Amino acid sequence: MNFLAHLYLAGDDIDLIVGKFIADFVKGKAVKNYSEGVQQGIRMHRLIDMFTDSHPLIENGKVALRPQFRKFSGVVMDVFGDHFLAANWSKYSTIPLYEFTLRMYQLLEENESVLPERSLLTLKYMSKQNWLFNYQYLEGIRKALTGLSNRSSFESSMETAHLELNRNYYFYQNIFDEYLPELIKFVDRDKKNEFYKLGLN
Repeated sequence: MNFLAHLYLAGDDIDLIVGKFIADFVKGKAVKNYSEGVQQGIRMHRLIDMFTDSHPLIENGKVALRPQFRKFSGVVMDVFGDHFLAANWSKYSTIPLYEFTLRMYQLLEENESVLPERSLLTLKYMSKQNWLFNYQYLEGIRKALTGLSNRSSFESSMETAHLELNRNYYFYQNIFDEYLPELIKFVDRDKKNEFYKLGLN
């Protein structure tokens, strides 16, 4: 799952929101540089990634994408996941998507002092172009995947992945309609067990 899903699954905990946003920018032992609450958010992000990457429904989508996008099929599926969460937002939240996205940008900007430098540039463009809100549109997905493609050191073809989504929309929609409730149950169940306190570095 991509930024929108991770932030949504953080709930109202500001430390978890910050940790889940910066998780991909924090490598190795650098996690120890953050407060325990932010560390929990980083660990929570990584456990969700592990759950997603190993889930058979997501693997079905990656198999369909692999001939065209090869090792980037998982990245494409993550962005598709944010699209279906955004496009069906009212099923998962009583807070309007636009209101939620503005709150996320505000909270992250208020905590800029603890964000890694590389994540600040991402936040700048994310808020300016309102990525989180625009994930619900195919054009928003195109821009997100084109940005990822431009930042990749390898040829990825991700800038064309929105065409695959459009061609086989209901195939991917069915995957995420079934998968997203399972992910939410996983997070809700394991939050109670404080799973994000596990020592994942």
